[in-house]
Amino acid sequence: MPHTASRYLAEGPRVGIRHFTYEDGAEFTARTRESKELHQPWLFPPDSESAYLAYAGRLIEDRTKAGFLVCEKDGEKSGARGGGAIAGFININNIVEGGFRCGALGYGAFAHAAGRGLMREGLDLVVDHAFGPMRLHRLEINAQPRNTASLALARSCGFRLEGFSPKMIYIDGEWRDHERWAITAEMRASG
Repeated sequence: MPHTASRYLAEGPRVGIRHFTYEDGAEFTARTRESKELHQPWLFPPDSESAYLAYAGRLIEDRTKAGFLVCEKDGEKSGARGGGAIAGFININNIVEGGFRCGALGYGAFAHAAGRGLMREGLDLVVDHAFGPMRLHRLEINAQPRNTASLALARSCGFRLEGFSPKMIYIDGEWRDHERWAITAEMRASG
């Protein structure tokens, strides 16, 4: 039987990760609208086609960003574009090369996938990809202190709490406090 190349950059038992495409807009924005209660007040992913095109464009074209869609593998027969249903997204922003080799993670699950461990599997794949092919050394997560799901995900993937930053990121009309979590390639290798 001939070998067929995977549509994913990396795969786990239940999910695969792949880059954003412009063609993902309809599914992504529909899932965002379905997930509004889950996301707010923590994050505001694009919920219209025009907003998605601008968002995806930054992730696709800007070398200081890398966007990954977490896709369910069991839904591959559903006919979803590029594989199974999109369960969530993980972005690496503010990528710095050279001696720093660091990036800042942002992520969100969609409502149909929340609480099923799919984002945990996806984040593990993204971290391995970042420390492998992307050759990064450090990843950071900044999460609002009351966003217990985001903090639990960071903790479960081996990130360590490094500090607290008051009024760090402007979200939904106000500057919000954040906890800073990080992991290095060495921590991942020994964990």
